[in-house]
Amino acid sequence: MDNNDILIRLRYAIDIKDIEMVEIFKLGGLEVTEEEVRKMLIKSKNSYHNEVGNYCEIEERVENIKCKNSALDSFLNGFIIFKRGKQDTKPEQPERQVLSIKNSENLNNVMLKKLKIALSLTSEDMLDILKATGVIVTKGELSALFRKEDHKHYKECGDKYARKFLKGLSIKNRG
Repeated sequence: MDNNDILIRLRYAIDIKDIEMVEIFKLGGLEVTEEEVRKMLIKSKNSYHNEVGNYCEIEERVENIKCKNSALDSFLNGFIIFKRGKQDTKPEQPERQVLSIKNSENLNNVMLKKLKIALSLTSEDMLDILKATGVIVTKGELSALFRKEDHKHYKECGDKYARKFLKGLSIKNRG
């Protein structure tokens, strides 16, 4: 699953309009236009696959803008601010390090963490969302996805689980 596919699925699941996406990117520190957002919401060649999971051959659309990790990171950070508001830090508090997408391996884990924060989801909520798509996960397995990468019990979130989570989110929000 590439970044464009994540944006498309997330936009559908939460029913975000183009103008709201522009605002969310801006809150995350990235200036984009509605036209650029629309071009990011075009599926890339690599994201098309059939029911068996094999990729279908299609022509790459020229107008597609590839969403980089930094752009997706900005969107997710902006989405947290959009949903929860800007957090004011107190002068005596040390500045918290922002969780960021370092590479493609931790992409799904970071996305899940940031969506959990933005949507104020509990672990139970997340388990219910996954259960709606037929994925049964224990609390321990779920917490392993939220650990730091260097933790001994850290587990990488695969595309299948991330895809199922976004599908469950759309079931929850759209019925």
